[in-house]
Amino acid sequence: MSNYPLSYRLTWLPYFLRPSLRGDRSGFHVVPRSAPEKPADAVRLVFAGDLSAVANRALPRVDVELQALFRGADLTVINCESPVVSRVYARLGTLVGVRHAMSATFLADALGAAAVEPSRAVLSLANNHALDQGHDGYVASREAIAALGAHAVGLTAHDKPPRIAAGGLTVSFDAFSHWHNAPREEFAARIRTTPHAHDDSGSGTADLHCAVPHWDWEFRHFPRAETRATARRLVGAGARLVVGHHAHVIQPVERLGDSLVAYGLGDFLGTAWARTRWPLRIGTLFVVDIARRNPDRGRIVQHAMVPFARLRDGARERLAPLDALPRELRRKASIRVDAVLGCE
Repeated sequence: MSNYPLSYRLTWLPYFLRPSLRGDRSGFHVVPRSAPEKPADAVRLVFAGDLSAVANRALPRVDVELQALFRGADLTVINCESPVVSRVYARLGTLVGVRHAMSATFLADALGAAAVEPSRAVLSLANNHALDQGHDGYVASREAIAALGAHAVGLTAHDKPPRIAAGGLTVSFDAFSHWHNAPREEFAARIRTTPHAHDDSGSGTADLHCAVPHWDWEFRHFPRAETRATARRLVGAGARLVVGHHAHVIQPVERLGDSLVAYGLGDFLGTAWARTRWPLRIGTLFVVDIARRNPDRGRIVQHAMVPFARLRDGARERLAPLDALPRELRRKASIRVDAVLGCE
């Protein structure tokens, strides 16, 4: 059913227990860590990592500093890692956490906790868990996201990357998943497994083209050579922003001409078991400001990676910036962030 190679499967548990810093560290970009003030003539995009409830755990608490970033975004882009369903179709798998599910109420309330306006939310369904609750769960997810007023991307139903208006610009989103947990034919009939074919003018009337791949291997901080090669192809085909998911740990940023590639943002909310080691609890928000006036319309003006951590807070999680963490965790998290994103 899945397409994970054996070498991947054999290292899944060791790297889950101890995420790897091995790999090629050359050629990456040192990323600012705090979001600058948004220019008056710019559109702000905020990208977050994987969002899931796994088994509908309690809603998170999100610190006001992170809420402010979401509140100021013209669009917030999140990987919706769990099918959004009113009933669970795969009961046993969901109970033990290998199949994902969350209710529409949980999704709406989680966005609300982060101060994300649903009409400005772009939710990618292009990930390996998209069919965890079968075809009925896939249909329910589309219906729930539409009812919420959010935008779903990554569907084979879209013959072109969806174009979404934001603050006077139009942004196209080409989301796809390299990985699938269901039979390939069944998965590919619903979820995009490859990017759309287009060149620099292929995004139509969009001012900015963004690729949102679900790629690379989990629990590795540095992307594989094949992943970096894919990024270059996406940029060559016209993507000015490439923002990836799936690794569940933070990954670096690379500049390719006037384009930016953020290989992985880590988890946004609850995609692993309730208690995981601290490196898996570090995530980032990728903040990107785009010019909306000529002659630089559609160009990246400034950007930042804002790291945070998910702390246990009773039955729920608290999302807090690094400077709000307990001292020892702040020390360890800062060292890891420096190792991946570069020392400022």
